Amino acid sequence: MISLSIALIKQSALVKSIRRSGVFAFSVTLLVSVSALLSPVHASQSTHPNLVVNQQDVLTMRAAIKQPGSFKQAFEAQKAQVDSLLTQPILVPVPVDAGGGYTHERHKKNYQQMYDAGMMYQLTQQQKYADYVRDMLLEYAKLYPSLPLHPKRKSRNEGKLFWQGLNEAVWLVYTIQAYDFIVSSLDDTQRKTIETGILLPVADFLSVQSPHTFNKVHNHGTWATAAVGMTGFVLDKPELVETALLDLEKSGKGGFLRQLDELFSPDGYYNEGPYYQRYALLPFVTFAKAIEQNQPERKIFEYRNNILLKAIYSTVELSYNRLFFPLNDAIKSKGIDTTELVIAVSIAYGLTANNDLVDIAKQQNRILLTGDGLKLAQAIDANKPSHYPFISREFLDGKNGDEGALIVMRQHTPTDQAIVFKATAQGLGHGHFDKLTWQFYDAGEEIVSDYGAARFLNIEAKAGGRYLPENKTWAKQTVAHNTLVVDETSHFKGDVKVGNKNHPIVDFYHHDDKLTLASAHIDTAYDDVNISRTMALVSVKVDDKDTPLVFDIVEVNSDNSHQYDLPLHYQGQLIDSNFARQAATEKLTPLGKQAGYQHLWLKANATPKKGLAKVTWLNDNGLFYTHSSIVDGNTDVLFTQLGANDPDFNLRNEHSFIQRTNSKQHRFVSVLEPHGEYNPSAEYTLNATSNLETLTYERQGDLSIVGFSVLSNQGSTTFVLAINHQTKNSLDNNKDNNTTQRFSYLGKTYSFDTRYQLIQISQ
Repeated sequence: MISLSIALIKQSALVKSIRRSGVFAFSVTLLVSVSALLSPVHASQSTHPNLVVNQQDVLTMRAAIKQPGSFKQAFEAQKAQVDSLLTQPILVPVPVDAGGGYTHERHKKNYQQMYDAGMMYQLTQQQKYADYVRDMLLEYAKLYPSLPLHPKRKSRNEGKLFWQGLNEAVWLVYTIQAYDFIVSSLDDTQRKTIETGILLPVADFLSVQSPHTFNKVHNHGTWATAAVGMTGFVLDKPELVETALLDLEKSGKGGFLRQLDELFSPDGYYNEGPYYQRYALLPFVTFAKAIEQNQPERKIFEYRNNILLKAIYSTVELSYNRLFFPLNDAIKSKGIDTTELVIAVSIAYGLTANNDLVDIAKQQNRILLTGDGLKLAQAIDANKPSHYPFISREFLDGKNGDEGALIVMRQHTPTDQAIVFKATAQGLGHGHFDKLTWQFYDAGEEIVSDYGAARFLNIEAKAGGRYLPENKTWAKQTVAHNTLVVDETSHFKGDVKVGNKNHPIVDFYHHDDKLTLASAHIDTAYDDVNISRTMALVSVKVDDKDTPLVFDIVEVNSDNSHQYDLPLHYQGQLIDSNFARQAATEKLTPLGKQAGYQHLWLKANATPKKGLAKVTWLNDNGLFYTHSSIVDGNTDVLFTQLGANDPDFNLRNEHSFIQRTNSKQHRFVSVLEPHGEYNPSAEYTLNATSNLETLTYERQGDLSIVGFSVLSNQGSTTFVLAINHQTKNSLDNNKDNNTTQRFSYLGKTYSFDTRYQLIQISQ
């Protein structure tokens, strides 16, 4: 406690004025003394709870649990679980295990159980629930002052209860809410013991003793500032709140507000990607909710043009069939039903009453016992039609929206076709070297895939639950993604610091009812190479049926000759190719020695003749997919399987094929085509071969001219797609800009003045 006291004592009244973009100017005058810091402030019973749940919420919820409905059902289910806990001994073990180990998981369970029991106390007013929380906190107050740093601490972000300070902050975010629920039931001695023995020491450890984390603009810093700030509200210590908002020196160079300023783009996209956006949402929205309750004049949810609400909505939208897009260091099984987003959606609904969120809440299938949770439960019970609008969107990256973008192209419904075109910034330490990569989804499944993170989260037998070594040697490397690799070297030579200083440039994004287009480029991934990529999700009519197609154009230019590799990682079973392959049937060798290549077994290779090279595979959704590429006769195709140089069997055995060529300039042009159906139960197969008959490409000035024909009942249907690469914004707004473009195709001349022209030539 000494370090906390010294850091917070002021010799005279402190007058601090906070004036930040989008925030109400707030002044606070505070006189802090040694006795005020060391002694609990005994708030009256009427002031608690005062964080995410307030007194009026409690009264409303107490009435709701007496009425039939989903809220009462959630209460009864939660009460049964908590009642079973009360029959079990309280366990507060000395920490010894890393993530996933017994003591780690025990302390995680403890904070959740204290929270749940505290809520039961508020709703039932039965003393046994408050006693359970009290007794556990008294045990922590005995243990914590004697704890050294965790024996398996992780780097500089160490903890005491946990192997890293991040988990310590999560513990306090939940525990301070539990204490808020039961503090009015305690006597003075109990309060003082708990506050000085565990709550303030943890807040001190997370802030004054861990400035490298507390002041950092990062999700670890977000958790720490939220934990300390919420503690300040409950214990009536405004100095802790101000420190949490502005950093330890109250300079504004760190702290919660700076996190809001820098970690989200103006569209609410989080720099580290949706997996970590989901995780960081909980401290953001819970602390913000506490600020809203205690300092409504700040209008925190209006800060930066409603940035927190945008962040909640964008997290929802960065998912497909309920799972988050696995960008950067992502665990692929995480989805919209994760606790953090359940809480965020509930808070957002409480603030906005947006009926679209009811659809998401139904999919989450979990009712929170909070005031906002009650509002959402009542909306679900009302059974009004609700459909969240999953649409094509460009999510700008960077705090000012000028560091590239994540572009999501969608067709119609949440489980129809979707493309993720990643032209974002690096994403700090959790970012991957994957500039201009893409993923494709269809019929509820991942088709063209991203590996995500190499990690078995909280499985101690696998590197203690940490990121595996293969996360660096494989998952982060460029060849692990669906983007261009030059000379078997990852983007920015695998240097995160260099990657954080560079990002792609989005040349244009366009969406309308017919198709979605985007194009971006980067000339800093390699020293002397410029890479551009244009993608389109198109649906054309063939025999009165919509036929979805994905167009992909990668152009690479350099003054020097290089080896260019373009991988495509797919989910499913290879069915066939329209060219001969030479398979390795007796011995496998790694494809390379570094930058991820050492983990790829070379299963087969081929050099298709000039023309159209096709590879077809079958996905678990029962659909066939054919990737068709224009090849020049000098391009090799390498078929690979993941798993080489993996003695601990840490990697999934996934498949890819790589187009390889050596030149100064090259253009990769391809189409991905879903088709057919396989039903093993009913024992039938339909349309297992590609319907794409021809594919041509020509560059005419600023225009890309893509011609293609698709098999139909009448023979074939021919189309031409002309893409205008001019970067004038007016094109994407469909304004009259006097920039008419002309092109010729099959002897005819066409003209248009928008971003693209899609024409059916014949049928």
